[in-house]
Amino acid sequence: MIQVDRRIFIHFDYILILLILPIIAISYFLINELNPALAHKQLLYYGTGVAVFFFFFLFPVRKTLWLIPFVYWVSIAMLISVHFFGVVKLGARRWIELPFVHYTLQPSEIMKIAFIMMMAYLINQNPPDEKHGYGLKDFMKFSLYIFIPFILILNEPDLGSALILLFVGYGVLFIIGVNYKIWLSILLLAAVSGPLFMASLKPYQKKRINDFLSEKPSYHVRQSIIAIGSGGLRGQSREDATQAHLKFLPIAVSDFIFSFYVERFGFWGGVVLIVIYVLLIIYLMMLVLYMKSNYLIQTVAASLALLLFLYSGVNIAMTLGYAPVVGLPLPFFSHGGTSFITFMMLLGILENLLSFRHDRLYDSVKFGEE
Repeated sequence: MIQVDRRIFIHFDYILILLILPIIAISYFLINELNPALAHKQLLYYGTGVAVFFFFFLFPVRKTLWLIPFVYWVSIAMLISVHFFGVVKLGARRWIELPFVHYTLQPSEIMKIAFIMMMAYLINQNPPDEKHGYGLKDFMKFSLYIFIPFILILNEPDLGSALILLFVGYGVLFIIGVNYKIWLSILLLAAVSGPLFMASLKPYQKKRINDFLSEKPSYHVRQSIIAIGSGGLRGQSREDATQAHLKFLPIAVSDFIFSFYVERFGFWGGVVLIVIYVLLIIYLMMLVLYMKSNYLIQTVAASLALLLFLYSGVNIAMTLGYAPVVGLPLPFFSHGGTSFITFMMLLGILENLLSFRHDRLYDSVKFGEE
């Protein structure tokens, strides 16, 4: 059995878990109500996610930092292999097929974890100047590690995942500290290159933007708004939640699960869920401020906060018609395994860095018979 020093649990962050558990519980309730078969499958994802969480919670992260560049470049190699050996689904080449087992793997999801840990590794190895932050030379070095996966994922094409990496990468640098003159230059460059970026978009990406900007929303968004509106202030009973149960609302347990949730629990229920996400993000940013001298914790906590903000913000705005329809799930809430396991892995790494603040505590974890 596993023997763990009790001192580790003094530093374990229980607030993070307490904020996430209600999100998972409500999600399972909704999925089970609409489709018990999918709920059973979701339980498997939960089990896998919990196992992944405990694996990375007990893994000696600080003692194996030297592995992070290797994992990053292997992930880059996998992204490159997608271009040559990738499987095409729904018009995009984003997956590679594993030999012998015939399962597909999406390297861009693996890249998210490798990318965040690489940023943590680089910042930990080369902390910013306390007064002025990173200068141009260091900023360009970080940009290289950001743009390589960005270009490769954008080429699949997967604009959503590529932009997520871009925003998280530069968001972390903004939080950790970069000279303000560099940010002013970037804003100027973005304003000039904006039209060129729009011209380079794929036809389906332009269509999503056109649908978003058009006076009449797309079918998906119209049904989503109807579901949200029918929820009223306090929500509908199971029998009266017709938008989801009669399948007018598309993808009701994944992309548009927030619409289904508001239809069932109403405006006040939606406010409660949004408040939980806001508290989770604020708490993670408080960890960033509290752990001033620990760049590993700062980077992972800031990355997780940015991911939660981007995913939840875009998903909820999408269901309300305020953002283009993209395949970004609501974290810990939408049905599916990839997103849930990715977030649980990051959560496990963060809890590891918090609990094992001193390397010697890794030696207190023993595997074997009692």
